[in-house]
Amino acid sequence: MQDSSEIRDIFVTGLKNAHAMENQALSIMKPQLSRIENYPDVAARLETHIRETEGQLERLGTILDSLGENNSTLKDTALSLTGTLAALGHAIAGDEILKNSFANFAFENYEIAAYQSLIAIGARGGYSATIEPLRKNLDEEIDMARWLDSNLEKLTLKFLARRQANVTAKT
Repeated sequence: MQDSSEIRDIFVTGLKNAHAMENQALSIMKPQLSRIENYPDVAARLETHIRETEGQLERLGTILDSLGENNSTLKDTALSLTGTLAALGHAIAGDEILKNSFANFAFENYEIAAYQSLIAIGARGGYSATIEPLRKNLDEEIDMARWLDSNLEKLTLKFLARRQANVTAKT
């Protein structure tokens, strides 16, 4: 069994990682949103989730502050850069909208796993005040993953129809 200082260290590291992860999410979604032209439902949902992600960052910052900690600027910067590069990598693809949707679905599920883990650590470590804001973040990620899952077929078929009609299909 780990002592409480070890649990705290693991929890704080996880919170810093989650903060960096959410910054990475923003660096992925914002370029995607700026490029979407023909999928207004996707654009609207991304716009909503960007606002949710900004709220998640605030909640994580508040939790870190309550523990006398700060986010890791190095992790935030490094993951934001990798997110931007990932978004740019899809921009050159002929099926950018599909690739972005696949990547977003995978990333949302990664975030879900991260928050489930943080909630378990927070509960085990006695950080009960952190559970509600972490659960709110988790619920928003679950909602986004469900939306992506339930809209993938419709999006794919719209992409195909646009492609077959020789109109811009990728974004």
